[in-house]
Amino acid sequence: MEGICGRKGDRMIKRWYRVQKLKAIFVLALAVVFTNAVVSYSNTIKLIYNQQRVTSSYKIITQLESIQSTLKDTETAQRNYLITADADDLKIYLAAYQETNINTQTLSNLTAENHQKQQWISLLKPKIINRLNILQQEIFLRQNQGFEAARQRILSDKGNKSSKEIQQFIHQFLEIEQNLLQQGMQQSQASSQKAIVTFFIAAIVDFVLVALLYDLLWRYIRQLQQTELALRQSENRLRAVIGAEPECIKLIAGDGTLLEINAEGLAMMEVESADILIGKPIAAVIVPEYREAFADLHKSICQGNKGNLKFEIVGFKGTRRYIETHAVPLRNESDGTFIHLALMRDITQQKQAEQKIREQGLLLDVSTEGILVRNIHNQILFWNQGAERLYGWKAEEVVGKNVLQLLYKDISPQLEDAYLKVMNTGEWQGELDQLTKEGKVIIVESRWILIRDDNGQPKSILSVNTEITQQKQLEAQLLRSQRLESIGTLAGGIVHDLNNILSPILMSVQLLQKKLPDSQSQQILQTLENNVKRGANLLKQVLSFARGIEGKRTIVQIQPLMAEIEQIIVQTFPKSIICQADISKNLWYVRGDITQIHQVLINLVVNARDAMPNGGILRITAENLVIGEHSAQINIDAKVGSYVAIVVTDTGMGMSSEVQQRIFEPFFTTKDVGKGTGLGLSTALGIIKNHGGFVNVCSQVGRGTQFTVYLPASTFRDTHLLSPELESVTGDG
Repeated sequence: MEGICGRKGDRMIKRWYRVQKLKAIFVLALAVVFTNAVVSYSNTIKLIYNQQRVTSSYKIITQLESIQSTLKDTETAQRNYLITADADDLKIYLAAYQETNINTQTLSNLTAENHQKQQWISLLKPKIINRLNILQQEIFLRQNQGFEAARQRILSDKGNKSSKEIQQFIHQFLEIEQNLLQQGMQQSQASSQKAIVTFFIAAIVDFVLVALLYDLLWRYIRQLQQTELALRQSENRLRAVIGAEPECIKLIAGDGTLLEINAEGLAMMEVESADILIGKPIAAVIVPEYREAFADLHKSICQGNKGNLKFEIVGFKGTRRYIETHAVPLRNESDGTFIHLALMRDITQQKQAEQKIREQGLLLDVSTEGILVRNIHNQILFWNQGAERLYGWKAEEVVGKNVLQLLYKDISPQLEDAYLKVMNTGEWQGELDQLTKEGKVIIVESRWILIRDDNGQPKSILSVNTEITQQKQLEAQLLRSQRLESIGTLAGGIVHDLNNILSPILMSVQLLQKKLPDSQSQQILQTLENNVKRGANLLKQVLSFARGIEGKRTIVQIQPLMAEIEQIIVQTFPKSIICQADISKNLWYVRGDITQIHQVLINLVVNARDAMPNGGILRITAENLVIGEHSAQINIDAKVGSYVAIVVTDTGMGMSSEVQQRIFEPFFTTKDVGKGTGLGLSTALGIIKNHGGFVNVCSQVGRGTQFTVYLPASTFRDTHLLSPELESVTGDG
């Protein structure tokens, strides 16, 4: 037994020595590799440094040449614009202007780490800015005072001097950089040759080193008996290092109990001694909703996998912490199983910061205003939900796109002035016409703020846009209503005075008819009487626009009235005009004067007929409509309630926006002389307002016109007051 044990012990000792020998050879190989790596690294660093110098000089030379070229392009485009005043030349100038600024900034960035070159750039950059300002001033003179003022400014030779100084500066710097480039290339060649020589020397040294290490290998093996003490010391040092580690380190057994924990882990768990935790389930301190996820992670680690997890723990004093763990498996050599090594980091402050950022993002998204951020190249960087609601595009659809191409039909002078002002002063505010995803033009109140980087250079532009389209429309309606009211007041006064003039004339004519019985006098007096009555009738129409017409109010049924209008259109209008009617059978009743409402509809369909001299489609519809608070806010004459909406649409020549602003003014007409008095629509408007209603007009040149008349619906308890005309119609049915 002793022999067997002795032989077994010898085999174990020999095996142990073989293991140590292999370890020593491995260390030797590492030393050789390390030596070669150090030599190669040093030479490579030198080569890279020289190459970087050469590349830097080449980039600076290229950038200087680009500045020369773009500055020349800027001056050329500016001169072309001064001569031709062509907008395309101005666009070319602005593009070259921006590219010159970008190239100048790029050159400044390339020389940022060279103090001497930065000093040179600090002298060149103001000259370029000054030159660009002179070009901009000349454009300003051309736009505001004409070509002659700009020419006088050019002849002052101030700009030519600054241009020559810039060219001289650039030429001097080019010579310096070209010399540096030549020197760098020579040094790079020398470094390459030196690296080759050094490599061969390093190879020889490595060979000698290998020989020495091989000699030391056996000495090292003889000293292995002292390694046990060294291992214990190393273990103690390792424990000290782990104890000093600023992050929590844990060893967790396969059954989930704690094996080891360092000092930082004890502080995180809020205990003073590891004895309280060792052997206890680690899941006890994990917040319940994270325990299942941690159990899955632990199971995966014990199967030999790596993993990460973020979860919450509660210390023994009740403090909640967010923890991020990086877990790796450690193999147990005795049985081949794995234990769980966890490196845990407290990320409570990080989570709180992330939560704050999310809350701020939610605040931006809750805002009803469109908030967007773009860089100085006009590429969209941020797009909140308010902007999604305002324009219709989702954030993922627009981020990275050019905001000018997305929201504007073309680059207007107002937009260019806004960009220049925000770049010069840091902010701008004004109104802009923009496009939505559907192509709809909206008006926004826009506020721009320039954001700069840590070096004070322009970085991006923050825009806050509020839609004011409805507000602008209401302002236009209010102004139009005030103008019509003023015209109505004036017309009322004029009608009163003209009636006072026409009344004695009419009375005198009637007296003369009795005193002058001869046929010739009677004919002349009859003509005079007819013209006086015609003038009085004309004044009556003006008065109906100014004050409204008070007629007998009854309950009017719109459906038969619309049917009568349709019959008139079919029987009397040219056959080239096709009438289409869509009248609801259950229309509400309207309280008003049926004759006046009939007059309104006749005026509208006659105007539609006159707008289609070559024929077209005339469509009349009527429907019940309930106007809510939002719709009432869009039109200043609208009120919340029930209405009957009568729509007259034609496919005629349409009207421009300027004509639409004046169509309800008395005596305004687009018809030829003798074909219209200009009182039809003004009288219709007076009747509609007198009935408590309002009218909307929508027209496009070449695409037709649509009039929508809104008349307040009457309550059903008044239906017994039907007008006699309608009673006869319904009775016959």
